[in-house]
Amino acid sequence: MMKLRYIFSVSALLLMLSACAQSQFSALEQQQISIEDPQLFEKSDAFTIDFAAMRDKDYSFPLPVGKAKMGKDYNVEIETQKGDAVKAMFSGTVRLSKNNPPFGNVIVIRHDNGLETVYGNNAENLVKSGERVKAGQTIAIVGTDKGRTYCLFAMMINGSRINPEIVVSLKSHQLRPQTVLCQKTSTWKVDVSVLKAPQPDEKTARQWWCYPLASAKVISPFGGRGGRQHTGTDLKTKPNDNILAAFDGEVIFSGPYAGYGNLIRIKHANGLETYYSHNSKNMVRAGDVVKAGQVIALTGRTGRATTEHLHFETRVNGRSINSNKYFDHANHTIRLAAFRKTKSGWVAK
Repeated sequence: MMKLRYIFSVSALLLMLSACAQSQFSALEQQQISIEDPQLFEKSDAFTIDFAAMRDKDYSFPLPVGKAKMGKDYNVEIETQKGDAVKAMFSGTVRLSKNNPPFGNVIVIRHDNGLETVYGNNAENLVKSGERVKAGQTIAIVGTDKGRTYCLFAMMINGSRINPEIVVSLKSHQLRPQTVLCQKTSTWKVDVSVLKAPQPDEKTARQWWCYPLASAKVISPFGGRGGRQHTGTDLKTKPNDNILAAFDGEVIFSGPYAGYGNLIRIKHANGLETYYSHNSKNMVRAGDVVKAGQVIALTGRTGRATTEHLHFETRVNGRSINSNKYFDHANHTIRLAAFRKTKSGWVAK
């Protein structure tokens, strides 16, 4: 008898916890596709989304093999084959999962980055309201209507439809590597614009910054790698390529250093310190004053490295900071929002 009471108590507790998980959205939020997010602009009337900083696992096109075309009111039809799986575009929480004409079986996901995505015309929804989902997770099976198999997809911010082409290329299915500014208007609608890359310093013909390895691609980002922290961003082009100083500064170290191999450390007036390592040859010495864009080394594989590349780090007070905060590695541009303009120049925030 006691065992039955225990089982009943545990079951009741699980049901209560499940109900709590499902009730994070109001009844109205779980019924309407387009509805304001009560917390989105609670602290500020604007926010940014940095799509360039996202990793491959942070994004998925809803139907990777589907053919997408824009319809009315920024609705996108992604045509595919019967039985295909519909994927969540970003990580987030399912706000709505029900039959809601004219979308049919529809799912709305409220994402951690401030966006909401809508997936309609599903043959079957595989997630429920309140569930957490990851980018690329299967959330539904695509449906067929009047002989055509497609997903009816849309993007929203604060319940307002936005042009998905700002975020993603419907032709290539790829995210656009840029930072988007979202500003609340006097109504419930939202203005969405792309932040432009900074222009050269007005007082000089020379830019105050330089991307450290022209034409490079990221082969290993900042963060966890092989059970340990990777403190920099690995950039690759070709052996013995020119490595450039990211900003004006003073070289405070140049030489071999443990797993870094040939390392250069530069201290900058903007508050940053940059590291350049695995170099085949260092071309500056400690005490040298360098300018942004000056060639300081050649790419190599000295130290702990399996291929010729540049290990690039940004540090503040000795602590490694993800260089994605300061540089758009996809477009090889500076992130101006990470700096503030002073009388003496741009300073890292």
